[in-house]
Amino acid sequence: MLKFSGSSVVAALLIALLFGAFFFCEYLIYFPTILKCAWPKLSRARGGEGTGGRPADAAVRAMVLSDTHLLGAVGGHWFDKLRREWQMERAFQTALWLLKPEIVFILGDIFDEGKWSSQKHWEDDVRRFHRMFRHSSDTELVVLVGNHDIGFHYEMDWFKLQRFEKVFNASSTRIVTKRGVNFLLVNSVALHGDSCPICQSVEKDLIKLSRDLNCSLQKSQSDGDETENCEGSQYPPTAPIMLQHYPLYRVSDASCTGQDAAPPEERHLLFREKYDVLSKEASQRLLQWFKPRLILSGHTHSGCEVLHDNKYPEISVPSFSWRNRNNPSFILASLSPGDHSLSKCFLPEESTVIGVYCSAGAGVLLLLLAHCLWMKGLLQLSLCLLGKHKSL
Repeated sequence: MLKFSGSSVVAALLIALLFGAFFFCEYLIYFPTILKCAWPKLSRARGGEGTGGRPADAAVRAMVLSDTHLLGAVGGHWFDKLRREWQMERAFQTALWLLKPEIVFILGDIFDEGKWSSQKHWEDDVRRFHRMFRHSSDTELVVLVGNHDIGFHYEMDWFKLQRFEKVFNASSTRIVTKRGVNFLLVNSVALHGDSCPICQSVEKDLIKLSRDLNCSLQKSQSDGDETENCEGSQYPPTAPIMLQHYPLYRVSDASCTGQDAAPPEERHLLFREKYDVLSKEASQRLLQWFKPRLILSGHTHSGCEVLHDNKYPEISVPSFSWRNRNNPSFILASLSPGDHSLSKCFLPEESTVIGVYCSAGAGVLLLLLAHCLWMKGLLQLSLCLLGKHKSL
């Protein structure tokens, strides 16, 4: 018959406690948190039918996240890199498995050092990105460009832009259409309005896309009659959902509220045009050209809801990285050609994970202390009995 000593039992308890804390914090914690999230429902009265006679609840399910900032070889500490990438990978893979989005958008700043990384380091960053954000063929992944991917306006060049576009197999300014829903992807880094070659090329593409979308709307309103200069139009006749890295112009985050808003001490800091937000001119041009029914942006690392000109809602999506926030989150969007509904899915807080590890550490120390006191008591009892035995 096997006999277990007190030390063996304590060792087994210590291993179980440490393994349990590690397994919970590094794997299990994402499941109950993401299970609380759900796809928002569309109003049938407003949403009506989708394309092909689909009911409103057959809407496109889109997951939107931003600012992953995969650390590079220059400024990223190996442990920080390992920790943050594991967290994002587990959160993303768990969300895919539980929520099953049809399309995922990442709103720029995929990499932290794309603006200066060498080709070797770039290839390593890309390899790690594809591993972390792997997905099945049932899910489409669409990536937008940010200033950390190709540099700010004064740093970007054709080499870095084309390197980014080649990796993600698409131009940085385009329209993606999904079951009658138009997603307008904007390279907002190039919207300085000056004569830089990339800026001119992006603006030319945007003007063409605006003309094509407006032609589609005009055709639908004229009962299919041919509209002048609209022969090449091919998009569904619905206002687009505009996605970009930089937010449209706003003075500050002073009006932003919610648990993912910027800290109170930062909300009143004034934003710099063409650095923190787009310029007033670029913002107005985009609104006039496209009249989007919804704008989704990143860059600030904090959440915010803004209504431009009293009719164009914009949602700033917080950073997906725990390096930038204690409480990362992403957007769940249910979308039809005539309606949209959004909800926010918060991920486990870093402070909760640290608290669990600290509690487990305290439990280990208490267990060791109790064992030591118990062993000390046994030793004193043994010495006492031995002394009595000798005195007899």
